[in-house]
Amino acid sequence: MSDRPLRIGLVCPYSFDVPGGVQFHVRDLARALEGQGHTVSVLAPADDDTPVPDNMTPAGRAVPVRYNGAVARMTFGPLSAARVRRWVTNGQFDVLHLHEPVTPSLGMLALWIAQGPVVATFHTALIRSRALQMAYPVVRSSLEKISARIAVSEDARRTLVEHMGGDAVVIPNGVYVDEFVRARPDARWTGTPDAPTIAFLGRLDEPRKGLPVLTAAIPQVLETFPGARFLVAGRGEAGEAEARETLGEHARSVEFLGGISDEEKASLLGSVDAYVAPQTGGESFGIVLVEAMSAGAAVVASDLGAFRRVLDEGRAGVLFRRGDPADLAATLVRVLGDAALRREVTENASRVVRRYDWSTVTQQVLTVYEMVLAAADGAVAEDPRSVRSLWTGLRGAS
Repeated sequence: MSDRPLRIGLVCPYSFDVPGGVQFHVRDLARALEGQGHTVSVLAPADDDTPVPDNMTPAGRAVPVRYNGAVARMTFGPLSAARVRRWVTNGQFDVLHLHEPVTPSLGMLALWIAQGPVVATFHTALIRSRALQMAYPVVRSSLEKISARIAVSEDARRTLVEHMGGDAVVIPNGVYVDEFVRARPDARWTGTPDAPTIAFLGRLDEPRKGLPVLTAAIPQVLETFPGARFLVAGRGEAGEAEARETLGEHARSVEFLGGISDEEKASLLGSVDAYVAPQTGGESFGIVLVEAMSAGAAVVASDLGAFRRVLDEGRAGVLFRRGDPADLAATLVRVLGDAALRREVTENASRVVRRYDWSTVTQQVLTVYEMVLAAADGAVAEDPRSVRSLWTGLRGAS
């Protein structure tokens, strides 16, 4: 691999006003690449007053859109296209790395506007995606510009192949493992054998994140562990209100922490006895599982294909039947009551997570960059056909 420092442009489709998994992946990939000596610029939707890293260019206000089973905040249209063109022209990038280029946001615009060494990462994993089916005709001709494709998991690769054809190399999401290993437990969140603590992180108002499954399981867990505390972190006032109403008297055993910082998240995961991931679908990877595993929490997760693979088919965590509150409750009771089981899965997890550390993942991404650059005719530049592509694409997307 060449030791030449690269100028890399990363495009994130989703807003940093309400960040999620893809945003964190892009942010951390930029940090990891800069740690290798490369120059990185990130383009992402964000309001002008939203705190963003120094290497990020905010592309303006995003609007919430129902997309692939969630509410995604994206930006699109002629004004956004002008900002993308200016960023591409000024960046003088060796490699342009687009995330979710078929999502109607900045990545799609950049794909229409730019040409040269282009890498694309696909994060979505859905068996049937109406959004992808609708987007594909709009970007079909531009997909030929992509020099190399990455999928964050086998599930994401399968979605790509089934909806758009072609193939991709699987490179997982990354985690700064040692930052979670070193996280200090917080006495507020630490449990005891009689009063264990269980954490959940996710958007509270997205049903597919599984909070309703967890709340339905809590009363059964409390029958065996009446002192158990459930620590729920994440935004979504409507989801919290619905959970409180469902829990009734059992709500006193649940602490809603709201949005928490990265440091608080690491401390929380390093404090609890178990982390529960009750998601019901639409997950391509499961980055929070790796974070919990790194921090030493015993992971209890629904048996989604992506989660099963991250948990090494159940050797690095314990699986329960997706969408089944009774099985979740029984599984949690078993895990909380069996210290030897928790020790076994967390020891296995401490070995498994190393494959997801950014030190490993970054080298895999750089290998793709070098492969693309070896076959490239020049650097990233504006495509002379971009005006026509934009007009056709924006008209087709409207």
